[in-house]
Amino acid sequence: MDCCAPTTPRAEGPGAREVPPHLISRRRLLQGAIVGAGALGLAACGVRPFGEDEALEEVTLAFCGQLLCVVPYEVTREAGYFADEGLDVELIYSQGGGDAVQALNGGAVDYAASSFDAQVGAVASGATVKRFMTTGRLPLFALATAVDTADEIVEIEDLSGRTVAVSALGNADHTILLYVLDRAGVDPETVEFATIGTNLYDALRLGQVDAGMVQEPALTLLLDDGARELVNFMEIDDANEFFGGAYEFMGIAVRDGEQEERAEQLQAMSRAMTRGLERVQEAPVRELLDALPSELTAGEDLDQLADIVERYRESLWPTEVTLETEAAQRVLTSLSEAGALDEDVTLEQTLDTTVLS
Repeated sequence: MDCCAPTTPRAEGPGAREVPPHLISRRRLLQGAIVGAGALGLAACGVRPFGEDEALEEVTLAFCGQLLCVVPYEVTREAGYFADEGLDVELIYSQGGGDAVQALNGGAVDYAASSFDAQVGAVASGATVKRFMTTGRLPLFALATAVDTADEIVEIEDLSGRTVAVSALGNADHTILLYVLDRAGVDPETVEFATIGTNLYDALRLGQVDAGMVQEPALTLLLDDGARELVNFMEIDDANEFFGGAYEFMGIAVRDGEQEERAEQLQAMSRAMTRGLERVQEAPVRELLDALPSELTAGEDLDQLADIVERYRESLWPTEVTLETEAAQRVLTSLSEAGALDEDVTLEQTLDTTVLS
């Protein structure tokens, strides 16, 4: 179960920490991190400015490399908010959230950021990691028709008897789709699921399938071509309608049992990420894109990408990092109802809500 496609550029720079081959170090880009505000402004925000003569504490954070997952982390890094807290956070890109969680569980990194469903899947397989803060509250998927079926499929009920594309059976897009079909009264047995990996755009554009669970910018491109958006889980209004509220997605986890010894570090990271999330909401979109590594945006239509971030930033990213247990429970419920878990998993096994209390 994972939201993230293995499309992250593979590059390591001088001085990069040795990491497993499925992870990509960003130490090279961290060496130029600067403090993003003066001491007076920091004091007003309750943040302790870190002096130039004080050594930063090195921390490794592996995370899902999907572009819309990346934004708050790179913005926080680029603005110097981690450094303000005395932390030199090495961002380590992974091929997916599941890889990041496994790297954490195996001791290769200090923290991991992933989709919640990826963490739940790892816990169901025996991992002992707990999420202590949230950085994203909606899944990065939309359910769209193919271009040539837009006039025939106008609501979810019309998917009965149709072929719908997902990345893979058991992945987040598939389990969410099963949940939505159930809510709409559509028997999944009447739907043929086509598992075609992460590049669903061409299949939908060419009419090889009738509908599919897509991410951005594929959704924007398909809509421009004449496809229909049935439900967009990146919009909070649609999430409220189909899930009953936010749906816990991106967040940071720590190995269970290390919370006490890392208490000050956890608090420092939460303060930095809170400021980063606030900046995501307030800064000009172009400044947010400038914070992203060039390897990640190479070949992208930056005007289109700016429009996408502008459209979704209020819905996707919270301004507080405090966990909402109701949002996390919605994920567990959808995974359970979709039959995606071999073992029952509880909130107590996956969340630590005491860290930031």
